Amino acid sequence: MKLREIRGQIDQLDSRVLDLLNERVKKVLEIAKLKREKGEAYYSPGRERVIIDRLIKQNKGPLPNDVVKEIIQIILRASLYLERRLKVAYFGPPATFTHLAALKNFGKQADLIPVRSIGGIFALVEKKEADYGVVPVENSTEGVVSHTLDMFLDSDLKICAEIILEVFHHLLGKGKLKDVKKVYSHPQALAQCRMWLEENLPAAKICEAESTAKAAQLAAEEDGAAAIASEVAASLYGLGVLSAHIEDRPQNYTRFLVIGREYSERSGRDKTSILFSIKDRVGALYDMLSPFRKYGINLTKIESRPTKRKAWEYVFFVDFVGHKDDEMVKKALSELEEECFFLKILGSYPKAD
Repeated sequence: MKLREIRGQIDQLDSRVLDLLNERVKKVLEIAKLKREKGEAYYSPGRERVIIDRLIKQNKGPLPNDVVKEIIQIILRASLYLERRLKVAYFGPPATFTHLAALKNFGKQADLIPVRSIGGIFALVEKKEADYGVVPVENSTEGVVSHTLDMFLDSDLKICAEIILEVFHHLLGKGKLKDVKKVYSHPQALAQCRMWLEENLPAAKICEAESTAKAAQLAAEEDGAAAIASEVAASLYGLGVLSAHIEDRPQNYTRFLVIGREYSERSGRDKTSILFSIKDRVGALYDMLSPFRKYGINLTKIESRPTKRKAWEYVFFVDFVGHKDDEMVKKALSELEEECFFLKILGSYPKAD
């Protein structure tokens, strides 16, 4: 078969793909109309996970599964945009890692709103000035972002999804590495690059900034200053990469949460986050965790935080595998609730890959 003939067949297939995509969009717009009438949320991470998992299971190649996933995600983001352009608040300014996480999850079609504080993100979503928010919650090297956890104590917002982003830190500046006298960055980023800084810039003054992007902005305005930030920040603020990949651990991941006003539907591969307070007695925490063992529920994280209302009073944040509407999960939570002061289900959402 000649090259021209094969290309002609590809052209015909492309036309069929385009027709099918437009047919799909028509159905999406029908669903959007129904959602408007019922007042339902347009963004459904549980449904998106079901679609992706089903198509990957059906995939017989030669397209690799990760490529199939990328293609489907692009289609889903475009479809969501046609339903409604979402307003998504994130911990800014632009070029922070939270900004990159928001882009990864919602795409460029969403209206991404930079906010200078995590509390401000919660406030915008609560006041319905944003549909969703994206906040950092945990780093594989430095642990939890305490302020994010604390916000859930008084907020009724729900965790709708989680995003896992591999984080690469770069030293950005305008001169040369030997000229750096000061390094700006967010405290988390500085902590994740502590050993590199001690070895390569032991005399440099370390200065905390409200975000990695703000650090890049400061470095761009000051001679002899550098910033630990992303490549996107380098491009945005006109900085060069003085040293790449300076994170102390090669596998450096940050977990982000998507917060909204409604719970997510089941996807079949879910996690649930809760917080609870217990009575101060011997063996209390052991008793609280017993229902999870009884019903075969796998705990993936437990974290304690002071309530800040009374000395030595704590709440516990727990993540586990399963959805709040699963039968075994409902039984475990029912027994847990009987034994604790209060129990709040923060959200059930698709487990990030």
